[in-house]
Amino acid sequence: MIVAVDKSNERAWAKLWSDFSHELWPSDPTPASHYLQERGKTYYHNEFLYHANNEYEAFLSLSLRHDYVEGTKSSPVGYIEGIYVSPNFRNKGIAQELINFAKKWARDNNCSQLASDCELGNLASEAFHKSIGFKEANRIICFTMDI
Repeated sequence: MIVAVDKSNERAWAKLWSDFSHELWPSDPTPASHYLQERGKTYYHNEFLYHANNEYEAFLSLSLRHDYVEGTKSSPVGYIEGIYVSPNFRNKGIAQELINFAKKWARDNNCSQLASDCELGNLASEAFHKSIGFKEANRIICFTMDI
């Protein structure tokens, strides 16, 4: 069952986030406590958990992006900010259920496209995205400079 993160389960979401976010975003050391504080202010208000067998086994983070999203031709765009299934629960169709939920959520929010991204070197994420029907839109390298 997919449920929205609320006060009753946000600690479970934070634990999943803390335990596994380093696998999704190795370059982002931001602790889950930050996201708990920010939830509802920016992107972090469309958080969902997959609950089965009295355990939270996965999470999904969605947003609506109104700015340009690489490779899209509509606005807003439903955006998968993060999706994660705990290792013990993989290969059981949970990720596909989460993606189907994300598609419906995006359609319900007047989106005709769903987008996502992964880091260039994250081959597992790239393979996952392609296996569930995403098509690669572009490859970019972003640069920053402290001034």
